Amino acid sequence: MAPRSGPDFPPFPRERFGIIYADPPWDYKGQLQHAGPASGDTGGAIRHYSTVTLGDLKRLRVGKLAEDDCLLFLWATSPHLDQAIELGKSWGFDWATVAFVWDKGRVNPGFYTMSQCELCLVFRRGRIPTPRGARNERQLVHAERGPHSAKPEEVRRRIERMFPEQKKIELFARREVAGWSAWGLEIGAEPDRSPFAS
Repeated sequence: MAPRSGPDFPPFPRERFGIIYADPPWDYKGQLQHAGPASGDTGGAIRHYSTVTLGDLKRLRVGKLAEDDCLLFLWATSPHLDQAIELGKSWGFDWATVAFVWDKGRVNPGFYTMSQCELCLVFRRGRIPTPRGARNERQLVHAERGPHSAKPEEVRRRIERMFPEQKKIELFARREVAGWSAWGLEIGAEPDRSPFAS
């Protein structure tokens, strides 16, 4: 395996999946959030978990986890939107659209406007997996923001209703969820194959 920087991720499982759900630990170059002059910092990703550069994220062999027909649901913070599209393509998927817009109900300070929403993008490899489930799920999700970086469970539930029969995995997971495989620094995995391209 080629040398790399970033966290020492566990190996990927052998299985292949029809649905991949990922919330990458985007690198903000150590930037912290500020609430205004003399307020001090209010935190930032680096205060909560190890972040990973785009270069290291691109080296993960996520395409090896995908069935021939597979969807990748990828969370993207607004400052990383261009990187997220680049990342999904580098993993072997075609850009499709914005799957979900999460209205967090509370705002964060921003350089241009007050930040209140986060996007979950969807990419496709091959065809949309079949059989399909619900086709009337809404794009907009209203859910109060929880702990730092935690995503609303409603998004997972909507994906489950849309694709009830597909095998699913969550990447960069912090906990295991019934019906899903999980991979990440806080989740164990079989010592099978390196997640990084060599």
